[in-house]
Amino acid sequence: MRRLLLLRHAKTETDSPSGHDQDRRLDERGHRDAAEIGGWLADHPPFPNRALVSPAVRTTQTWDIVRDAIKEAGPAPKVEFVPELYGADPTLLLTTIRMASVTDPKRLMLIGHNPGMHELALTLTGSGDEAAKRALSHNLPTSGLAIFDFAIDDWNEVSFRRGKLVLFVSPKLLKQASRN
Repeated sequence: MRRLLLLRHAKTETDSPSGHDQDRRLDERGHRDAAEIGGWLADHPPFPNRALVSPAVRTTQTWDIVRDAIKEAGPAPKVEFVPELYGADPTLLLTTIRMASVTDPKRLMLIGHNPGMHELALTLTGSGDEAAKRALSHNLPTSGLAIFDFAIDDWNEVSFRRGKLVLFVSPKLLKQASRN
């Protein structure tokens, strides 16, 4: 069994001071939302063993906040910054996931960008929670987290439509749940 966690970076400023998209930073809401998702992860082990993170400023900032929250509850995952994650389409993201077979973590987290992350989540989904599938079908919002289980023994076996969507959570969904 392997677990994959797909996390989209948190909310960002519209433009970066440098004018380069990769340099966009988290805005105030982004910091709050990343902390909320990090706190949620810290309260819901098991934690990822390894994190693959796009080197864009917004994804590294999201990772730092999430990592700090997880570290308070248990061991932080090992991290690798993967330039190919920036702007990656679902096929490249799938290739990156399969390459995790080298280190073979049981639980792998990717922190990246839309539209690729949302498209990947949709194409990985084969079965799972119907409410989560409906919510995810609309969007993978900033700080959105999709968790998949795969009945496999090696990351090389991950393929489209074979994932079981265990959970989809976002700061907005957490706020709605706390009101009920």
